[in-house]
Amino acid sequence: MKNLTEPHEPVDARDVRSKPVLMEGARAGHVLVKNEKQALPLKTLRMVSVFGYDATVPATKNTDALFRLGYVSSQEMGQAVLGREYHFDQAARGGTIVAGGRAGTNAPPYMSDPLSAIQQKAQEHNTWVNWDLTSPDPDVNAASQACLVFINAMATEGWDRDGLHDDASDALVLNVAAKCANTMVVIHAAGIRLVDQWIEHANVTAVVLAHLPGQDSGAALVSLLWGEANFSGKLPYTLARNESDYPVYAPCGRGRGRDNTTSPQCDYAEGVYLDYRAFDARNVTPRYEFGYGLSYTTFSYSDLAVVLSTDRNSLRTSASRSDGTDLWDVVATVQARVRNSGLVAGDEVAQLYVAIPGAPPKQLRGFAKLSLAPGQRGRVRFELTRRDLSEWHVGMQKWVVREGEYAVFVGASSRDIRLDGVISVQHE
Repeated sequence: MKNLTEPHEPVDARDVRSKPVLMEGARAGHVLVKNEKQALPLKTLRMVSVFGYDATVPATKNTDALFRLGYVSSQEMGQAVLGREYHFDQAARGGTIVAGGRAGTNAPPYMSDPLSAIQQKAQEHNTWVNWDLTSPDPDVNAASQACLVFINAMATEGWDRDGLHDDASDALVLNVAAKCANTMVVIHAAGIRLVDQWIEHANVTAVVLAHLPGQDSGAALVSLLWGEANFSGKLPYTLARNESDYPVYAPCGRGRGRDNTTSPQCDYAEGVYLDYRAFDARNVTPRYEFGYGLSYTTFSYSDLAVVLSTDRNSLRTSASRSDGTDLWDVVATVQARVRNSGLVAGDEVAQLYVAIPGAPPKQLRGFAKLSLAPGQRGRVRFELTRRDLSEWHVGMQKWVVREGEYAVFVGASSRDIRLDGVISVQHE
Protein backbone atom coordinates (compact mmCIF):
# COMPACT_ATOMS: atom_id res chain seq x y z
CA MET A 1 0.00 0.00 0.00
CA LYS A 2 1.42 3.38 -0.97
CA ASN A 3 1.90 5.79 1.90
CA LEU A 4 0.51 9.09 0.67
CA THR A 5 2.22 10.97 3.48
CA GLU A 6 5.67 10.23 2.02
CA PRO A 7 7.27 12.55 -0.56
CA HIS A 8 6.24 11.82 -4.13
CA GLU A 9 6.29 13.52 -7.50
CA PRO A 10 3.25 15.82 -7.79
CA VAL A 11 1.10 15.52 -10.91
CA ASP A 12 -1.12 18.38 -12.04
CA ALA A 13 -3.84 16.79 -14.18
CA ARG A 14 -6.05 19.86 -14.36
CA ASP A 15 -7.42 20.98 -17.71
CA VAL A 16 -9.19 24.34 -17.96
CA ARG A 17 -11.49 22.83 -20.60
CA SER A 18 -12.90 20.50 -17.94
CA LYS A 19 -14.21 23.24 -15.65
CA PRO A 20 -17.64 23.63 -17.34
CA VAL A 21 -18.02 19.86 -17.38
CA LEU A 22 -17.23 19.61 -13.67
CA MET A 23 -19.78 22.30 -12.83
CA GLU A 24 -22.47 20.72 -14.99
CA GLY A 25 -21.76 17.32 -13.49
CA ALA A 26 -22.04 18.76 -10.00
CA ARG A 27 -25.41 20.33 -10.78
CA ALA A 28 -26.76 17.24 -12.54
CA GLY A 29 -25.96 15.04 -9.53
CA HIS A 30 -28.26 17.02 -7.23
CA VAL A 31 -31.73 15.47 -6.97
CA LEU A 32 -34.64 17.53 -5.66
CA VAL A 33 -37.06 15.11 -4.01
CA LYS A 34 -39.32 17.49 -2.07
CA ASN A 35 -40.38 21.08 -2.74
CA GLU A 36 -43.49 22.10 -0.84
CA LYS A 37 -45.11 25.54 -0.75
CA GLN A 38 -42.84 26.65 -3.62
CA ALA A 39 -40.01 26.86 -1.09
CA LEU A 40 -37.50 26.68 -3.94
CA PRO A 41 -36.11 28.46 -5.78
CA LEU A 42 -35.15 30.94 -3.10
CA LYS A 43 -36.04 34.55 -3.66
CA THR A 44 -34.15 37.53 -2.28
CA LEU A 45 -33.94 36.82 1.44
CA ARG A 46 -33.42 39.23 4.30
CA MET A 47 -32.11 36.45 6.57
CA VAL A 48 -31.07 32.83 6.09
CA SER A 49 -29.74 30.44 8.72
CA VAL A 50 -27.35 27.53 8.10
CA PHE A 51 -26.97 24.50 10.38
CA GLY A 52 -25.12 21.20 10.38
CA TYR A 53 -21.62 19.76 10.33
CA ASP A 54 -21.75 19.19 6.57
CA ALA A 55 -22.04 22.87 5.61
CA THR A 56 -18.39 23.81 5.75
CA VAL A 57 -15.02 22.76 4.36
CA PRO A 58 -13.14 20.16 6.43
CA ALA A 59 -10.40 21.50 8.68
CA THR A 60 -7.72 19.57 6.79
CA LYS A 61 -7.23 18.95 3.09
CA ASN A 62 -6.15 15.38 2.46
CA THR A 63 -6.23 12.91 -0.42
CA ASP A 64 -7.80 10.37 1.93
CA ALA A 65 -11.32 10.73 3.31
CA LEU A 66 -10.29 9.21 6.63
CA PHE A 67 -9.18 12.54 8.06
CA ARG A 68 -12.84 13.02 8.86
CA LEU A 69 -12.40 10.34 11.49
CA GLY A 70 -9.36 12.08 12.91
CA TYR A 71 -6.69 10.03 11.11
CA VAL A 72 -3.94 11.49 8.95
CA SER A 73 -3.98 8.59 6.48
CA SER A 74 -5.39 5.16 5.79
CA GLN A 75 -2.18 3.69 7.19
CA GLU A 76 -2.71 5.40 10.52
CA MET A 77 -6.31 4.26 10.61
CA GLY A 78 -5.31 0.69 9.82
CA GLN A 79 -2.77 0.63 12.62
CA ALA A 80 -5.40 1.96 15.01
CA VAL A 81 -8.25 -0.41 14.22
CA LEU A 82 -6.85 -3.64 12.78
CA GLY A 83 -7.18 -6.60 15.08
CA ARG A 84 -10.08 -5.24 17.08
CA GLU A 85 -13.73 -4.42 16.61
CA TYR A 86 -14.32 -0.89 15.42
CA HIS A 87 -17.61 0.88 14.73
CA PHE A 88 -17.47 3.66 12.18
CA ASP A 89 -19.70 6.69 12.50
CA GLN A 90 -22.60 6.85 10.08
CA ALA A 91 -21.71 10.45 9.23
CA ALA A 92 -18.52 12.34 8.44
CA ARG A 93 -18.79 15.08 11.01
CA GLY A 94 -15.51 16.77 10.14
CA GLY A 95 -16.94 18.66 7.18
CA THR A 96 -18.76 18.39 3.89
CA ILE A 97 -18.27 15.41 1.57
CA VAL A 98 -17.46 16.10 -2.08
CA ALA A 99 -15.96 12.77 -3.20
CA GLY A 100 -15.73 9.13 -2.27
CA GLY A 101 -13.01 7.66 -0.10
CA ARG A 102 -10.03 5.35 -0.58
CA ALA A 103 -9.76 4.28 -4.23
CA GLY A 104 -12.64 6.58 -5.17
CA THR A 105 -11.25 9.74 -3.64
CA ASN A 106 -9.38 12.66 -5.18
CA ALA A 107 -7.61 15.82 -4.13
CA PRO A 108 -9.44 18.76 -5.74
CA PRO A 109 -7.45 21.96 -6.26
CA TYR A 110 -10.08 23.83 -4.28
CA MET A 111 -13.34 23.06 -2.54
CA SER A 112 -16.43 25.24 -2.79
CA ASP A 113 -18.34 24.38 0.37
CA PRO A 114 -22.03 25.23 0.93
CA LEU A 115 -21.58 27.88 3.62
CA SER A 116 -18.94 29.81 1.67
CA ALA A 117 -21.11 29.77 -1.46
CA ILE A 118 -24.14 30.93 0.53
CA GLN A 119 -22.06 33.74 2.05
CA GLN A 120 -21.07 34.88 -1.42
CA LYS A 121 -24.69 34.87 -2.55
CA ALA A 122 -25.65 36.78 0.59
CA GLN A 123 -23.09 39.45 -0.26
CA GLU A 124 -24.69 39.88 -3.69
CA HIS A 125 -28.24 40.06 -2.30
CA ASN A 126 -27.52 41.92 0.94
CA THR A 127 -28.76 38.93 2.96
CA TRP A 128 -28.00 38.38 6.64
CA VAL A 129 -26.54 34.91 7.26
CA ASN A 130 -26.61 33.11 10.61
CA TRP A 131 -24.85 29.80 11.16
CA ASP A 132 -24.33 27.21 13.86
CA LEU A 133 -22.52 24.13 12.60
CA THR A 134 -21.95 22.34 15.89
CA SER A 135 -25.00 22.50 18.16
CA PRO A 136 -27.32 19.45 18.12
CA ASP A 137 -30.24 21.71 19.08
CA PRO A 138 -29.33 25.16 17.77
CA ASP A 139 -31.16 28.38 18.41
CA VAL A 140 -33.01 29.71 15.36
CA ASN A 141 -33.45 33.41 14.78
CA ALA A 142 -37.18 34.04 14.43
CA ALA A 143 -36.51 36.36 11.50
CA SER A 144 -34.98 33.56 9.41
CA GLN A 145 -36.90 33.20 6.16
CA ALA A 146 -35.15 29.94 5.33
CA CYS A 147 -33.18 27.44 7.41
CA LEU A 148 -30.75 25.15 5.58
CA VAL A 149 -29.67 21.98 7.39
CA PHE A 150 -26.65 20.10 6.02
CA ILE A 151 -26.07 16.45 6.98
CA ASN A 152 -24.29 13.55 5.32
CA ALA A 153 -23.81 9.79 5.25
CA MET A 154 -20.31 8.41 4.78
CA ALA A 155 -19.27 5.00 3.50
CA THR A 156 -16.26 3.83 1.56
CA GLU A 157 -13.88 0.91 1.12
CA GLY A 158 -13.29 -0.61 4.54
CA TRP A 159 -15.92 1.64 6.12
CA ASP A 160 -19.37 0.07 5.86
CA ARG A 161 -22.38 1.63 7.50
CA ASP A 162 -24.47 -0.55 9.80
CA GLY A 163 -27.63 1.36 8.92
CA LEU A 164 -29.12 3.83 6.48
CA HIS A 165 -29.59 6.82 8.77
CA ASP A 166 -28.15 8.14 12.01
CA ASP A 167 -30.16 9.37 14.96
CA ALA A 168 -28.00 12.41 15.72
CA SER A 169 -28.41 13.91 12.24
CA ASP A 170 -32.13 13.15 12.22
CA ALA A 171 -32.49 14.84 15.61
CA LEU A 172 -30.72 17.93 14.26
CA VAL A 173 -33.20 18.18 11.38
CA LEU A 174 -36.17 17.77 13.72
CA ASN A 175 -34.82 20.30 16.20
CA VAL A 176 -34.39 22.95 13.52
CA ALA A 177 -37.76 22.15 11.94
CA ALA A 178 -39.45 22.61 15.31
CA LYS A 179 -38.27 26.24 15.29
CA CYS A 180 -38.26 27.17 11.61
CA ALA A 181 -41.31 27.02 9.33
CA ASN A 182 -39.18 26.85 6.18
CA THR A 183 -36.58 24.15 6.84
CA MET A 184 -34.65 22.74 3.90
CA VAL A 185 -32.41 19.68 4.17
CA VAL A 186 -29.37 18.98 1.99
CA ILE A 187 -27.74 15.54 2.21
CA HIS A 188 -24.33 14.66 0.84
CA ALA A 189 -24.04 10.89 0.77
CA ALA A 190 -22.04 8.04 -0.66
CA GLY A 191 -25.26 6.05 -1.14
CA ILE A 192 -28.80 5.62 0.10
CA ARG A 193 -29.74 7.71 3.13
CA LEU A 194 -33.26 7.32 4.53
CA VAL A 195 -35.35 10.41 5.30
CA ASP A 196 -38.58 9.05 6.79
CA GLN A 197 -37.70 10.13 10.32
CA TRP A 198 -38.56 13.73 9.33
CA ILE A 199 -39.68 13.88 5.69
CA GLU A 200 -43.35 14.45 6.52
CA HIS A 201 -42.69 17.18 9.08
CA ALA A 202 -44.84 20.16 8.07
CA ASN A 203 -41.91 22.55 8.36
CA VAL A 204 -39.56 20.51 6.16
CA THR A 205 -40.37 22.19 2.87
CA ALA A 206 -37.54 21.03 0.61
CA VAL A 207 -35.05 18.17 0.45
CA VAL A 208 -32.04 17.89 -1.86
CA LEU A 209 -30.00 14.70 -2.22
CA ALA A 210 -26.71 16.26 -3.29
CA HIS A 211 -24.63 13.05 -3.47
CA LEU A 212 -20.90 13.72 -4.11
CA PRO A 213 -20.62 16.88 -6.23
CA GLY A 214 -16.86 17.38 -6.38
CA GLN A 215 -14.89 20.59 -6.11
CA ASP A 216 -17.76 22.87 -7.19
CA SER A 217 -20.15 21.49 -4.58
CA GLY A 218 -21.23 24.72 -2.90
CA ALA A 219 -21.32 26.83 -6.06
CA ALA A 220 -23.41 24.22 -7.88
CA LEU A 221 -25.85 23.91 -4.98
CA VAL A 222 -26.33 27.67 -4.62
CA SER A 223 -26.98 28.07 -8.35
CA LEU A 224 -29.76 25.50 -8.01
CA LEU A 225 -31.24 26.80 -4.76
CA TRP A 226 -31.49 30.35 -6.11
CA GLY A 227 -32.87 29.23 -9.47
CA GLU A 228 -29.93 30.26 -11.65
CA ALA A 229 -29.91 26.65 -12.83
CA ASN A 230 -32.62 24.00 -12.76
CA PHE A 231 -32.62 20.61 -11.07
CA SER A 232 -32.44 17.72 -13.53
CA GLY A 233 -31.02 14.86 -11.46
CA LYS A 234 -32.86 11.56 -11.08
CA LEU A 235 -32.38 8.97 -8.35
CA PRO A 236 -30.09 6.07 -9.39
CA TYR A 237 -31.61 3.96 -6.60
CA THR A 238 -34.87 3.46 -4.73
CA LEU A 239 -35.24 5.39 -1.48
CA ALA A 240 -37.25 3.17 0.85
CA ARG A 241 -39.42 4.12 3.80
CA ASN A 242 -37.78 1.54 6.07
CA GLU A 243 -34.43 -0.22 6.11
CA SER A 244 -36.25 -3.56 6.18
CA ASP A 245 -37.79 -2.77 2.77
CA TYR A 246 -34.47 -3.65 1.15
CA PRO A 247 -34.34 -7.46 0.68
CA VAL A 248 -30.73 -7.92 1.72
CA TYR A 249 -31.12 -5.92 4.91
CA ALA A 250 -32.90 -8.60 6.94
CA PRO A 251 -30.10 -11.22 6.96
CA CYS A 252 -27.29 -8.68 6.90
CA GLY A 253 -25.50 -6.95 9.74
CA ARG A 254 -26.43 -6.13 13.31
CA GLY A 255 -26.09 -9.76 14.34
CA ARG A 256 -29.29 -11.00 12.73
CA GLY A 257 -29.18 -14.62 11.66
CA ARG A 258 -25.47 -15.14 12.37
CA ASP A 259 -22.59 -13.85 14.43
CA ASN A 260 -21.71 -10.61 12.65
CA THR A 261 -19.73 -8.94 15.39
CA THR A 262 -16.25 -9.57 13.99
CA SER A 263 -16.88 -10.74 10.43
CA PRO A 264 -20.15 -9.32 9.11
CA GLN A 265 -21.71 -11.18 6.21
CA CYS A 266 -24.54 -10.30 3.84
CA ASP A 267 -26.43 -13.01 1.98
CA TYR A 268 -27.37 -11.67 -1.45
CA ALA A 269 -30.08 -14.03 -2.62
CA GLU A 270 -32.28 -11.61 -4.60
CA GLY A 271 -31.13 -12.78 -8.02
CA VAL A 272 -32.29 -10.21 -10.59
CA TYR A 273 -34.76 -8.66 -8.16
CA LEU A 274 -32.57 -5.74 -7.15
CA ASP A 275 -33.66 -2.25 -6.13
CA TYR A 276 -36.78 -1.07 -8.01
CA ARG A 277 -37.33 -4.53 -9.50
CA ALA A 278 -37.70 -5.96 -5.99
CA PHE A 279 -39.99 -3.14 -4.86
CA ASP A 280 -42.20 -3.63 -7.93
CA ALA A 281 -42.29 -7.42 -7.63
CA ARG A 282 -43.18 -7.31 -3.92
CA ASN A 283 -45.54 -4.35 -4.38
CA VAL A 284 -43.70 -2.29 -1.76
CA THR A 285 -44.29 1.46 -1.93
CA PRO A 286 -41.02 3.39 -1.64
CA ARG A 287 -40.59 6.89 -0.33
CA TYR A 288 -39.02 7.95 -3.64
CA GLU A 289 -38.71 5.55 -6.54
CA PHE A 290 -35.82 4.82 -8.86
CA GLY A 291 -35.55 7.51 -11.52
CA TYR A 292 -37.44 10.11 -9.47
CA GLY A 293 -36.44 13.77 -9.38
CA LEU A 294 -38.24 17.12 -9.37
CA SER A 295 -37.67 20.22 -11.47
CA TYR A 296 -38.76 23.86 -11.34
CA THR A 297 -40.80 23.14 -14.45
CA THR A 298 -43.12 20.35 -15.63
CA PHE A 299 -43.04 18.01 -18.61
CA SER A 300 -45.73 16.22 -20.59
CA TYR A 301 -45.31 13.10 -22.74
CA SER A 302 -47.15 12.09 -25.92
CA ASP A 303 -47.04 10.27 -29.25
CA LEU A 304 -45.50 6.94 -28.32
CA ALA A 305 -44.37 4.94 -31.34
CA VAL A 306 -43.01 1.38 -31.17
CA VAL A 307 -41.58 0.17 -34.49
CA LEU A 308 -40.28 -3.37 -35.04
CA SER A 309 -37.37 -4.19 -37.30
CA THR A 310 -38.27 -5.13 -40.86
CA ASP A 311 -36.12 -8.26 -40.49
CA ARG A 312 -38.64 -11.04 -39.86
CA ASN A 313 -35.96 -13.06 -38.05
CA SER A 314 -35.00 -10.27 -35.68
CA LEU A 315 -37.06 -11.68 -32.81
CA ARG A 316 -36.22 -15.34 -33.22
CA THR A 317 -35.61 -17.38 -30.08
CA SER A 318 -31.90 -16.64 -29.76
CA ALA A 319 -28.87 -15.23 -31.50
CA SER A 320 -27.75 -17.38 -34.44
CA ARG A 321 -24.25 -16.10 -35.16
CA SER A 322 -21.59 -18.24 -33.58
CA ASP A 323 -19.93 -15.24 -31.96
CA GLY A 324 -23.25 -13.97 -30.55
CA THR A 325 -22.83 -10.53 -32.08
CA ASP A 326 -26.44 -10.48 -33.29
CA LEU A 327 -27.46 -10.11 -29.66
CA TRP A 328 -26.74 -6.42 -30.31
CA ASP A 329 -28.85 -6.16 -33.45
CA VAL A 330 -31.59 -3.54 -33.11
CA VAL A 331 -34.96 -5.30 -33.14
CA ALA A 332 -37.23 -2.35 -32.31
CA THR A 333 -37.20 1.41 -31.80
CA VAL A 334 -39.29 3.37 -29.33
CA GLN A 335 -40.00 7.07 -29.78
CA ALA A 336 -41.96 9.64 -27.80
CA ARG A 337 -42.43 13.39 -27.62
CA VAL A 338 -41.67 15.39 -24.49
CA ARG A 339 -42.90 18.95 -23.97
CA ASN A 340 -41.83 21.51 -21.38
CA SER A 341 -45.26 22.45 -20.07
CA GLY A 342 -43.95 24.83 -17.41
CA LEU A 343 -42.71 28.39 -17.27
CA VAL A 344 -38.92 27.98 -17.06
CA ALA A 345 -36.30 26.13 -19.06
CA GLY A 346 -35.37 22.68 -17.84
CA ASP A 347 -33.90 19.27 -18.62
CA GLU A 348 -35.96 16.11 -18.54
CA VAL A 349 -34.59 12.57 -18.41
CA ALA A 350 -37.10 10.31 -20.17
CA GLN A 351 -36.76 6.65 -19.21
CA LEU A 352 -37.59 3.47 -21.12
CA TYR A 353 -38.62 0.32 -19.27
CA VAL A 354 -39.53 -3.11 -20.66
CA ALA A 355 -41.47 -5.92 -18.99
CA ILE A 356 -40.22 -9.32 -20.18
CA PRO A 357 -42.76 -12.13 -19.69
CA GLY A 358 -42.01 -14.04 -16.49
CA ALA A 359 -39.34 -11.54 -15.41
CA PRO A 360 -39.39 -8.46 -13.12
CA PRO A 361 -42.36 -6.15 -13.85
CA LYS A 362 -40.13 -3.43 -15.31
CA GLN A 363 -36.48 -3.25 -16.33
CA LEU A 364 -34.67 -0.09 -17.40
CA ARG A 365 -33.58 -0.32 -20.99
CA GLY A 366 -32.66 3.27 -21.83
CA PHE A 367 -32.83 6.93 -20.91
CA ALA A 368 -32.44 10.19 -22.80
CA LYS A 369 -32.00 13.76 -21.62
CA LEU A 370 -33.66 16.70 -23.35
CA SER A 371 -33.03 20.41 -22.71
CA LEU A 372 -36.25 22.29 -23.41
CA ALA A 373 -37.32 25.92 -23.23
CA PRO A 374 -40.85 26.69 -21.95
CA GLY A 375 -43.36 25.32 -24.44
CA GLN A 376 -40.69 23.58 -26.51
CA ARG A 377 -41.13 19.98 -27.66
CA GLY A 378 -38.47 17.38 -28.26
CA ARG A 379 -38.35 13.76 -29.34
CA VAL A 380 -36.60 10.91 -27.59
CA ARG A 381 -35.61 7.79 -29.48
CA PHE A 382 -34.54 4.49 -27.96
CA GLU A 383 -33.15 1.42 -29.69
CA LEU A 384 -33.96 -2.02 -28.30
CA THR A 385 -31.53 -4.80 -29.11
CA ARG A 386 -32.20 -8.52 -28.98
CA ARG A 387 -30.19 -8.55 -25.76
CA ASP A 388 -32.62 -6.01 -24.24
CA LEU A 389 -35.48 -8.47 -24.71
CA SER A 390 -33.54 -11.61 -23.75
CA GLU A 391 -33.04 -13.65 -20.62
CA TRP A 392 -30.24 -16.06 -19.83
CA HIS A 393 -31.40 -19.67 -20.14
CA VAL A 394 -29.40 -21.77 -17.68
CA GLY A 395 -30.18 -25.08 -19.37
CA MET A 396 -29.40 -23.90 -22.91
CA GLN A 397 -26.52 -21.70 -21.72
CA LYS A 398 -27.46 -18.80 -23.95
CA TRP A 399 -29.64 -15.72 -24.18
CA VAL A 400 -33.18 -16.42 -25.38
CA VAL A 401 -36.22 -14.34 -26.31
CA ARG A 402 -39.46 -15.66 -24.83
CA GLU A 403 -42.74 -15.74 -26.67
CA GLY A 404 -45.39 -13.39 -25.36
CA GLU A 405 -46.33 -9.76 -24.83
CA TYR A 406 -43.52 -7.38 -23.90
CA ALA A 407 -44.89 -4.24 -22.28
CA VAL A 408 -43.00 -1.05 -23.13
CA PHE A 409 -43.11 1.96 -20.79
CA VAL A 410 -41.82 5.51 -21.17
CA GLY A 411 -41.95 7.88 -18.24
CA ALA A 412 -40.32 10.28 -15.81
CA SER A 413 -39.39 7.55 -13.30
CA SER A 414 -39.87 3.83 -12.70
CA ARG A 415 -43.33 4.54 -11.25
CA ASP A 416 -44.28 7.73 -13.07
CA ILE A 417 -45.12 6.04 -16.36
CA ARG A 418 -46.59 8.41 -18.94
CA LEU A 419 -46.86 6.19 -22.04
CA ASP A 420 -47.09 2.45 -22.65
CA GLY A 421 -47.16 0.08 -25.57
CA VAL A 422 -46.63 -3.59 -26.46
CA ILE A 423 -44.23 -5.70 -28.49
CA SER A 424 -45.65 -9.10 -29.43
CA VAL A 425 -43.20 -11.95 -29.92
CA GLN A 426 -44.32 -15.17 -31.61
CA HIS A 427 -41.84 -17.82 -32.70
CA GLU A 428 -42.54 -19.78 -35.86
